[in-house]
Amino acid sequence: MGFLRLKMPPKFQLVALLAFAIVMIFLENQIQNLEESRGKLERAIARHEVREIEQRHIQEGAKEALVKEDDLVVIYNRVPKTASTSFTNIAYDLCNKNHYHVLHINTTKNNPVMSLQDQVSFVSLVHVHYYHAGRIQIFGVKKKPIYINVIRDPIERLVSYYYFLRFGDDYRPGLRRRKQGDKKTFDDCVAAGGSDCAPEKLWLQIPFFCGHYFECWNIGSKWALEQAKYNLVNEYMLVGVTEELEDFVMMLEAALPRFFKGATELYRTGKKSHLRKTSEKKPPTKESIARLQQSDIWKMENEFYEFALEQFQYIRAHAVREKDGELYLLAQNFIYEKIYPKTT
Repeated sequence: MGFLRLKMPPKFQLVALLAFAIVMIFLENQIQNLEESRGKLERAIARHEVREIEQRHIQEGAKEALVKEDDLVVIYNRVPKTASTSFTNIAYDLCNKNHYHVLHINTTKNNPVMSLQDQVSFVSLVHVHYYHAGRIQIFGVKKKPIYINVIRDPIERLVSYYYFLRFGDDYRPGLRRRKQGDKKTFDDCVAAGGSDCAPEKLWLQIPFFCGHYFECWNIGSKWALEQAKYNLVNEYMLVGVTEELEDFVMMLEAALPRFFKGATELYRTGKKSHLRKTSEKKPPTKESIARLQQSDIWKMENEFYEFALEQFQYIRAHAVREKDGELYLLAQNFIYEKIYPKTT
């Protein structure tokens, strides 16, 4: 049995091979273009589905969303002399406009540690210091609150508090302060080794973030320092610094508009943005600062402050930019690409 073979001249074989290669390249390009078009179509469909879902939530779930927002609690366990009055007055001014309540708790003699019975009574709304999540669940709180705070350079905070106890401030100038009549400057106190300016008085911001553990108030505790760092990173939504308070306010407005919508403008233009200023405060000399900086307590408090500052600046770098001396928020830089299951 024989076979027929059609023989082509070598020139035509080469042409046919080139033509076949060109056709294959063309088909591959077409397939690639189809894949890219399909990807674009899927993303467009996903965006459309997101818009539909958002619209449905707006139309059908508005009341439910408001109920959930009303369950939200923001805890600001304010540290003394960190511009806390300036910040809380922003919250006071916005509460009517943004429809929320502000509850200011004043503990007896400004005691920073609450008794167990007081913790149980007020834990659902009030936390003077940090409460870890497990403790909240034990006390029966269904939804964990959002923690925010502001801290300050430890020596600057102590100097401000020292003069505040003696001369008060411009918020309530007629109120008699505990150390009123004592005319000694902070430098005089440091030179004399006074108790009101002792390094031990610096130990405040670490225990505020450490919690209600007994070790938190053990002055100079390395465990307390590490626990405060852990809580700051893992449990606080945002911790600002007094020196960059406007940035802190702007970021809160972006993240929690339910409470802080309008806060940035109010801070910039309102009369209460720098409400409380300590009277007759004199900056300490380099010698007084150097003496305090020799203590291990200052080194630990300053380490915590620097840690908080770096964390705040890291978060800010991904949220805020500065242009021509003005701060502005970055636009949203993510999209919902795909949503499953597909909507009908």
